[in-house]
Amino acid sequence: MFNSIHEECGVFGIYTNKPTNVASSAYFALYALQHRGQESCGIVVNERGVFKTHKGLGLVNEVFSKRVLDEFENGKIAVGHVRYSTTGNVNTANCQPMTVRHVKGALAIAHNGNLINALDLRREFELKGAIFHSTSDTEVISYAITRERLECGSIQEAVERAMYRIKGAYSLCIMSPKKLIAARDPHGFRPLALGKLADDEGYVVASETCAFDSIGASFVRDIEPGEIVVIDENGIESIKTHCGGPSSMCVFEFIYFARPDSVIEGASVHKARLRAGHFLAKEHPCDADVVIGCPDSGLDAALGFAQESGIPYGVGFIKNRYIGRTFIQPTQGMRENSVRIKLNVIRETVEGKRVVLVDDSIVRGTTSAKVVKLLRAAGAKEIHMRISAPPFISECYFGTDIDSKENLIANKHSVEKIAEIIGVDSLGFLSTDAVVKIADGAKCGFCRGCFTGEYPVEVPKEFPKDKFETKFDE
Repeated sequence: MFNSIHEECGVFGIYTNKPTNVASSAYFALYALQHRGQESCGIVVNERGVFKTHKGLGLVNEVFSKRVLDEFENGKIAVGHVRYSTTGNVNTANCQPMTVRHVKGALAIAHNGNLINALDLRREFELKGAIFHSTSDTEVISYAITRERLECGSIQEAVERAMYRIKGAYSLCIMSPKKLIAARDPHGFRPLALGKLADDEGYVVASETCAFDSIGASFVRDIEPGEIVVIDENGIESIKTHCGGPSSMCVFEFIYFARPDSVIEGASVHKARLRAGHFLAKEHPCDADVVIGCPDSGLDAALGFAQESGIPYGVGFIKNRYIGRTFIQPTQGMRENSVRIKLNVIRETVEGKRVVLVDDSIVRGTTSAKVVKLLRAAGAKEIHMRISAPPFISECYFGTDIDSKENLIANKHSVEKIAEIIGVDSLGFLSTDAVVKIADGAKCGFCRGCFTGEYPVEVPKEFPKDKFETKFDE
């Protein structure tokens, strides 16, 4: 899937028992989490109580050169972040982690998710004299924590009290001068896991377990919805004041966001996508000669479809992996050919054949139509498209960059009409009943609000994606 659903953000934190090159560990972990955000990235290292920061727009290898990493001194704590914005402009002010200095010290914060009451909180804080430097709701969280910190005895107590005020989705990595704190919203919309460094040298937290593998750390457990984990020289403390409610993990983590080699809430992402393909084959069977997947997140589901249906699996596309975030399309002709430049069909796989094309979603339909045209041009006789998610009919309020209802093709047209618009012979979406069954063994409930319009919490009636710019830049 291209230019439709965008990545989340990825967070990482590390605490070691003795000073070491924590910036290097954060760098490799962010590399592993790069799929969750490609707009900007950053690392903050605690060097004997002094926070040193480097962040910027671009991919991890663009922002962090060897020279930059060598400028970091050894430390015991670091936090890192990769960002794709769902709210807030693309500029350096919105790069994370964000650092806040106050009378009781400092904190650095990295955040994945969206608050649904950020606008109200920001207005309240500004009326009390707060000055905001970004258009990200992460800064709202930092103010909420800082205000509580001025009135209580510890940073973890400040986080605990702030969580009564902030509403929505948040997985947080927070660094104070002496502690690393991880916190997850009470519904557990976004993943967050705890790991252990080799030889008992310390702990790490990250959005996905694949980050642990990249630095040789071992997975310990998922941080519970509502849980606050505090790591310092005394070990680990768990605060569960906000735990115990129903969980609502974003099911799209399993469909698209997470890396296939990650394990979330006890369920393999790779296996979940295979199961999605199995369910698709049962719900929408068809006669065909080959099953192909749209790189990258459609590949596992296509393999599952082939396994269940008995139709041979084939490699239908080659993806150009050298086109980065800053791919330039200076002319209209190049813009129209952007899919062809990113993706090329293997003619031998599809020519003269009835093809099942599996992808993870259809948002506006424009990209799907272009991919279908590529297959037709390569000689595909029939194209039967299968989608490993239900149709999008509503916005996401919790951190997924789902477009407004007016631009969602499934909110305006029937499945048959969508098939006609994108040019396929048949079209089938995974059912809303099946989508919550794909993560076999997952120890959580699921949010599927973008597919049903029903959310686990009450959402605001007006929630523009550019909410801060819309309300504050007029």
